[in-house]
Amino acid sequence: MYKDLLPIGSVVLLKGGQKKLMVVGRVVCKEDDNKIYDYIGCLYPQGILTTSELYFFNTESIENVFFIGFQDTEEMSFKGFLENLGELEVVNGQIVPKER
Repeated sequence: MYKDLLPIGSVVLLKGGQKKLMVVGRVVCKEDDNKIYDYIGCLYPQGILTTSELYFFNTESIENVFFIGFQDTEEMSFKGFLENLGELEVVNGQIVPKER
């Protein structure tokens, strides 16, 4: 379900976007909805100036990848974890495995 997600630190441009974003998190949800997003990012090169400048987006929204973030054995292990998550849902603001 969450296969081939970009690592933290990756820099992308979204379709229709004019500013680059840097990935700062993966498999996240907003406080005000029950949708799970592949990524959360901040403006590049500014970084996180305020929490209102965080952008939630999915893989299909990415138009261009300018830089792929740091990858080491920890990242590869976490990537394996993400790939095996299965279906998820948001319950009471928390991402949990989807009940069948």
